[in-house]
Amino acid sequence: MKVKNIVLVAISTLIVTVSYSQAKDLKQQKKAEKREQINRMISQEEEGAIIFQKQTVFGVKLNTDGYGMFLEMGRMKTARKANLYSLEIGERKHSKEEKLSTITGTYLSNPYIYGKINNFYYAKLGYAQQRLIGNKGNKNGVAVSAIYGGGLSAGLLKPYYLKVAGRQGNSTTDVKYNNNDSIFLDNPGYVLGSSGFSKGFGEIKFTPGLYAKTALRFDYGRYNELVSAIEVGINLEFYSKKMRWMLEQKQKQMFFQAYAAIEFGKRK
Repeated sequence: MKVKNIVLVAISTLIVTVSYSQAKDLKQQKKAEKREQINRMISQEEEGAIIFQKQTVFGVKLNTDGYGMFLEMGRMKTARKANLYSLEIGERKHSKEEKLSTITGTYLSNPYIYGKINNFYYAKLGYAQQRLIGNKGNKNGVAVSAIYGGGLSAGLLKPYYLKVAGRQGNSTTDVKYNNNDSIFLDNPGYVLGSSGFSKGFGEIKFTPGLYAKTALRFDYGRYNELVSAIEVGINLEFYSKKMRWMLEQKQKQMFFQAYAAIEFGKRK
C-alpha cells in the first residue's frame, strides 16, 4: 500500500513538473514572439511605416455641395490594411441658394435664403478599409493610403422658417412654405429674415439611404503616434425618396460630390 502511494505521488509530481515546464516554455515563447513583434514594429516605424493597433481620427470636410465633420475609429489588421468605422454629420447646400436681405425704410433685415423650403442635414454610419499604397520612406515623408467603403445615410429635412412682418407692421410671425402660402415669392417686402437655426427642429423628417465613397489619404504627420492628414475623395448617396429643399428646383434622390478633409487624431 505504501509503495502504491509512493508511486502515485511520484507520478503526480512528474506530471506537475512537466506541466509547469511546458507552461514556462510557452510563456517564454510568447514573450519572445512579442519582443520580436515590437522590434519589427520599431524597425518599420524607423523606415516610415505607419504602425498601430487602434487609431482615433477627427476630421472636418468641405464637400462640393456642403460641409461636414466626422469621427473615425480604426483597427489595424495587417501592416498594410486597417478597418475603419465612422460617424459623420453635415449639411448639404443647394447650388441655387442665394442669400437676400430686405430693406424697409431704414430697417435692414437679417439675411435669408430665397425660395428655401428645408434645411438638408445628413448623418452617416459607415465601414471602410484603408490600404497603404506607399510608406513615408522616413519620418519626414508622406504616407499615401487608399480608402473605400460605404454604409447607411440618413437624410434629415428641417423646415426653413422666415420671420415675417404683419400687414400693419406691428407684429411678426414665423412661417414656413406650404401649398397655400406664397409669402416667399409674392410678398418679399414683408420678410424680416430667417427665424434662426433652432426653429423647426421638432419637425425634422427622416429619409433613409445608402452611401459609398472612395478616397486617398495623405498622412504627413512626423510622429507615428499622431495623425495629421489630408483626405480627398468622391462620395455617392442614394435616398429612398426625392429630397425637397428648394422651390422650383429639380428634386433628387441621388447625390454625387467630391470632398476634401483635414484630419487629426491619435494612434496606439
